[in-house]
Amino acid sequence: MELGNISQPVYGPGPEAPESSTPGLVGMVHGFLRLVQPNALPVGPSMLRSLQEHHCLSFFLSQLLLYELGFLVCVAIGLLFIILVPLVGCCFCCCRC
Repeated sequence: MELGNISQPVYGPGPEAPESSTPGLVGMVHGFLRLVQPNALPVGPSMLRSLQEHHCLSFFLSQLLLYELGFLVCVAIGLLFIILVPLVGCCFCCCRC
């Protein structure tokens, strides 16, 4: 393995997405993730520094919940369907009036 010039490194392109046999499905998944979580994680050096200095944990948690809001909404809708679909099915089966 050749190391090259260590004091002046030359970087290649970043990692590429793996090739897939289902590019349509991969595109749909990435589109969904961009829709649900469009922003980057709000943790940066300034956020961590302010968290350590001022102990503003509530602000950090509110930013983190805002970041995860899309996933929380998806979980709530999923739980609603998990509860409502069997309940409605049971009502249709038991109450065939």
